[in-house]
Amino acid sequence: MIPAAFEYTRARSLADALKAAGTRGTKVIAGGQSLVPLLRFRLAQPSVVVDIGHLPQLQGIKRAKQGTVIGAATTYRDLLDSKLLHNTHPIIAETTAGIGDRQVRNRGTIGGGLAHADPASDMPAVVLALDAVLTLQSRRGKRSVPARKFFKGPFATAMKKDELLTEILLPFLPQGAGTAYESFEQAASGYALVGVAAVVAVSGGAVTHAAVGITGLADTPFFAASAAKLIGRTPNKEILRAAAAAAVEGVSANEDIHASAEYRLHLARVAVRKALTTAAGRAG
Repeated sequence: MIPAAFEYTRARSLADALKAAGTRGTKVIAGGQSLVPLLRFRLAQPSVVVDIGHLPQLQGIKRAKQGTVIGAATTYRDLLDSKLLHNTHPIIAETTAGIGDRQVRNRGTIGGGLAHADPASDMPAVVLALDAVLTLQSRRGKRSVPARKFFKGPFATAMKKDELLTEILLPFLPQGAGTAYESFEQAASGYALVGVAAVVAVSGGAVTHAAVGITGLADTPFFAASAAKLIGRTPNKEILRAAAAAAVEGVSANEDIHASAEYRLHLARVAVRKALTTAAGRAG
């Protein structure tokens, strides 16, 4: 389909972008990998589209006191190419390498994907497992929202209508932590039927930190709090298999033409076990 008519303009500054974000009938665009399909199918029909993808205040990857900060308009390609992220948070590159095709990675942005909050996208699981903090900004000021409180439902987040996601803080990993991302994808689209991000730290043969984020399984990406029960235990096959089962226990799984709820739960248990096993193997 052809999008409904709209006016296109480029924001001249972050202040300009924030002003646009609070204007009725306006949508902002960065890489366009989430918004353009909505425009084509007329699921979104703004009167004005404001481009913010070129703003330097929203781009870049830098080290901060609390961790690594990523500008929301940073492309997936830039994430893949970042030596800093490879050193501090290798799971970002590991996950990004499987997102879309070359065009999507060259144009798509981490902030756009997170704000879109597709329940089958990969990166939400990662920011949940890493306990990331998202900065939301409007003309009224800034506020910080933990990733674990950001996702509210399918395509729904904690962002208010006049807010933009401006940066993502990835706290430094616990000492000796290993990370891993495992997913089972729908072949045609590449979207995750289930995706799991895991962070595991081990010392003296026992787990000292464990965190798991899951996407694709339910209507909303979620943090599997039960993973913390691994702390103090030896990460052997039996323990990790039990942890995988506990991570998805009681979850109302999605069911569609691609997978039944029962099959998605099975995939989730396998993916959690594999992610925990790989992360524990990389720890130390």
